[in-house]
Amino acid sequence: AMALCLKQVFNKDKTFRPRKKFEPGTQRFELYKKAQASLKSGLDLKAVVQLPPGESINDWIAVHVVDFFNRINLIYGTMSEYCTERSCPIMSGGLKYEYRWQDDSKYKKPTKLSAPQYMCMLMDWIEMLINNEDIFPTRIGVPFPKQFQQVCTKILTRLFRVFVHVYIHHFDSIINMGAEAHVNTCYKHFYYFIREFSLIDHRELEPLVRMGRWRVR
Repeated sequence: AMALCLKQVFNKDKTFRPRKKFEPGTQRFELYKKAQASLKSGLDLKAVVQLPPGESINDWIAVHVVDFFNRINLIYGTMSEYCTERSCPIMSGGLKYEYRWQDDSKYKKPTKLSAPQYMCMLMDWIEMLINNEDIFPTRIGVPFPKQFQQVCTKILTRLFRVFVHVYIHHFDSIINMGAEAHVNTCYKHFYYFIREFSLIDHRELEPLVRMGRWRVR
């Protein structure tokens, strides 16, 4: 029922980005299928995130960055009607943490935005990066750029802030929609992945660690 509920929200909300897909027949598609099969097998999530023997770490990270983008996009979409300019005039994680937006085009300096504006800028920015062949090459034999993991760290750090905002400001909505188990599983999977490959500075994790309840063991 929960999956159906998420699907209905996904279909009706026109602000959703189309899901980024892996092309069948590519090495990354096979890796994605392998990752999904492990996830569904009921294996411990700490084991699921480990790099499979013989696979390239950059391919493994690329597959997960795209998958987490799709999943978190969907989670935020289910909350978006509760996350408005009025309810969330500042993109924050409680009273202590405020996130400002900066990019290389429109916002050259860190700028205060409302949560919905921040989310919109964030999803557009990630989508632009993962569709850029110079950063996320899809053709076999085309190498990843030197700064690939740095770019992924930036993407994942900002995606983590979506969890922070949703958990701290919209947790009642998650519960009311019956999506708590789904969101928690996605968060744990994300958390174990970034810890496995040290992809996010531990200071970024503080807002949810401070809540105690969300510390994943």
